[in-house]
Amino acid sequence: MLNFAKIIRILRIAVNTRLLLPNKLEGIGWVMYETLRRMVLAHPEVEFYFLFDRKPDPKYIFAPNVKPVVLFPQARHPFLYIWYFELSVARALRRIKPDLYYSPDGYLCLQTDVPSVAHFHDLSFEHFPNDMPAIDLWHYKKYFPQYARKARRIITVSEFSKKDICDCYQIEPDKIDVAYNGANEIFEPIEETEKTKVREQYAQGKPYFMFVGSLHPRKNLARLFPAYDLFRQRGSEEVKLLIVGEKRWWTDEIKQAYESMTFKGDVVFLGHLCAEELHKVTAASYASVYVSYFEGFGIPIVEAFRCKVPVITSNVTSMPEVAGDAALLVDPFDVNSIANAMVKIQDENLRFQLIKNAWLRKKKYSWDTTAESVWQSLMKSF
Repeated sequence: MLNFAKIIRILRIAVNTRLLLPNKLEGIGWVMYETLRRMVLAHPEVEFYFLFDRKPDPKYIFAPNVKPVVLFPQARHPFLYIWYFELSVARALRRIKPDLYYSPDGYLCLQTDVPSVAHFHDLSFEHFPNDMPAIDLWHYKKYFPQYARKARRIITVSEFSKKDICDCYQIEPDKIDVAYNGANEIFEPIEETEKTKVREQYAQGKPYFMFVGSLHPRKNLARLFPAYDLFRQRGSEEVKLLIVGEKRWWTDEIKQAYESMTFKGDVVFLGHLCAEELHKVTAASYASVYVSYFEGFGIPIVEAFRCKVPVITSNVTSMPEVAGDAALLVDPFDVNSIANAMVKIQDENLRFQLIKNAWLRKKKYSWDTTAESVWQSLMKSF
């Protein structure tokens, strides 16, 4: 009887990597970077085809088993999304013939039979449609329900988001896997001398609350600003407020809330910071104030945990799930609730307990774990 060698074709996975942009990683871009880097290195036996919408930075070609593919056009508008995903990606998938297509930002291609996995981070647009431009809302509402139905599997970032996807799109829970986000390993406590230097650099030597995130309406700056005013008016010591993030979504409501402040001179806008500077600003802060009214996860919560910085966050959506007993929870729709927490977190005993709880809870969130969870979900798709 003849012995035949078993021929195994190399597994090919095409990945939507259009958000891997040098010096512009935010939110989903960081999730994409941290997860894919680990997954590629852990699986040299797999060919990964990274689909970019512009010439990629070489640092995002993580290993020899990554093959970059540049597609046209640069997709940063709903009409261009349609062109990019339904035409350019479809053609690329026909050419590559991958075994699987994975989209870390959730955008699938409806014009392909390649098994697909969508990574949904949240469905905020379903709950707060007025928080985004009409054309973007139209695109999300039209396509994301179709992506949810087309996907062989869906990955999401919290049990809250899993339930939300099930409820909004009538998806069976067994089709959805939860892969909690992590935080960059550079986020760790710093020495008091370093904290002093950071405060001198960014806050005139004063302690400060910090907010980090895209300055989007759901990040709730329109209530954080008056809450900070209330905190200062109640006779609290001078503590500044640092805002880290770009003003891409700076609405009239947010602008009015800022312009109406009594203490707006003590609000410092830092714009986008690289990871190294963000780490220092986080680790030197008096407390992190992250009071969004909708989040699928909330990475800044974990970043603060890792830096031994107390956290104030919201009691809605995913944030209680992520924070557990390691943060002060507030009603994000109540300015007084936010201000009261800013006063309360000055209590040294409370600060000590929150930091202690956070140091234990941070172990739950690791990019290594995230990458492995994503990989296991991809393997379930075959």
